[in-house]
Amino acid sequence: MTFKIFRSSFIVAVCVLILSTLLSLAILNDYNEEQIYIDLSSEAESIVHGIELSGEKYFNDFHPRNRVTHIAADGTVLYDSDVDISSMENHLDRQEVSDALELGSGKNTHFSRTLTRKTLNFALLSSDGTVIRVSCEERSLVAIFGSMLSAIFWVLILALVLSAVLASRMARKIVRPLNELDLDHPALSTEYSELAPLVNRIREQNITISRQIEELSLRQKEFSAITDNMSEGFLLIDHRATVLSSNRSALLLLGSPDGSVVRNLYQLDCPDELKRCADSALAGRRAEISMPSGEHTLCFIASPVVSSGQVTGAVITIMDITEREQRETLRREFSANVSHELKTPLTSISGFAELMKEGIVPPEKVPEFAGDIYAESRRLIALVDDIIKLSGLDEDSPAFEPEPVDLHSLAAEIIESLQPVAAKRGITLSLRGESVEIKGVRQILSEMIYNLCDNAIKYNKEGGSVDVHVRRNNPNTIVTVADTGIGIPYAHQSRVFERFYRVDKSHSKEIGGTGLGLSIVKHGAQYHNARTELKSEPGKGTSISIIF
Repeated sequence: MTFKIFRSSFIVAVCVLILSTLLSLAILNDYNEEQIYIDLSSEAESIVHGIELSGEKYFNDFHPRNRVTHIAADGTVLYDSDVDISSMENHLDRQEVSDALELGSGKNTHFSRTLTRKTLNFALLSSDGTVIRVSCEERSLVAIFGSMLSAIFWVLILALVLSAVLASRMARKIVRPLNELDLDHPALSTEYSELAPLVNRIREQNITISRQIEELSLRQKEFSAITDNMSEGFLLIDHRATVLSSNRSALLLLGSPDGSVVRNLYQLDCPDELKRCADSALAGRRAEISMPSGEHTLCFIASPVVSSGQVTGAVITIMDITEREQRETLRREFSANVSHELKTPLTSISGFAELMKEGIVPPEKVPEFAGDIYAESRRLIALVDDIIKLSGLDEDSPAFEPEPVDLHSLAAEIIESLQPVAAKRGITLSLRGESVEIKGVRQILSEMIYNLCDNAIKYNKEGGSVDVHVRRNNPNTIVTVADTGIGIPYAHQSRVFERFYRVDKSHSKEIGGTGLGLSIVKHGAQYHNARTELKSEPGKGTSISIIF
């Protein structure tokens, strides 16, 4: 702005200087020429008067200020104060001379060839018929202008300085209201009404920006509320792996326990798998990598962010898939165990049936073989029933409605049903405690207590005992089944609730069972928001409690 004001001011000053100079030259020229002719006329009259009084003797000691020429009536030069008259031609054809002879006086201006000077001539007719001409040289406009160049130069310098000073002050004065303008709360300046459109535009823009900021803030809060409450980690990075956005879960999963902000992904002591995922996404390829991390398993999913055909960043999702992996492992183990458990009785049934089909079995052995087939079939049915029960518990949708159940009465019914089995081995069943009622699914609760009592009988010693204790220990309700059996080795106690897990497979085969009893107990407890507690000492017995 300062330069533009300076340039405009300087151009105006130069134009004014040129115009004033030309006008001054024109006025000065006219005035100067008129004055010179007046002086020449006075001098010519004085000389004519001297000649009339003294004749030609007047020129003897004559020292004129200007050039004087005495011309005869026929144009012959009689005297010249500056030039030898012998070299001068006839002057009858000169305009001023001919006018003087005809009119009594005449004047004429003669320009030199160089146009730097001009000669003013004034001729006056004397009484004797001769003409006195007085000449004076005057500089032309070009010459006068040349003599003024020095002054014009200094005037231009002065104009340059003044323009610079004026431009600087004007620029500061013009931008001062703009610099003092409050952009957040603009008000119309009384000093410059021309700023009104700008102020109004700023005010309207502020309203628009405020509205957009509120909308963005609301969207940001919604986004933060969603991402901060995600169990999955979320990272948004640009093409240089600078973290633009993240949630707390991502930072915790990646080793930043205090949740501090991370500027760049590579500043984290994060797994190489994550960096490879990010590199792949920034190269334009979606990547998914799983890796173990301590007791957990993490899955990294990175997808590129494309804008205008260019990869500008990546979105990285970090998930803890430990539970999914565990379930997958359990599923594989369950499938393998089910296959094995189903194959064993089916193989026996198929073998017995084939022998009977081929007629190899003696008639007296047929009832024995049929009994074996029946036993294996019952084993298969029990296994399928247990699998169906576990499937129902896994789906968390048993086909029963919760109802009030008296656990003490339920335990009494189960003990009564198991008395014949226990009596065969001389095992004593007892029930202690008090009547305690909870809200649950009666069939599932019955299966849980039944399996505990059934296991206590199967793995007990001959002549042993099984004690069932139902009691309230505010705010809990506890059902404990304790036996005096063989106990569980310490190394196996943490796994006995797994499906198909058996401590001693050879012994378990002798006493039967599907290996799913304690799994049903565990899943039934989880369905009722209860927990199981195991205490066992090898050779002395086992105590399992369900704590509601």
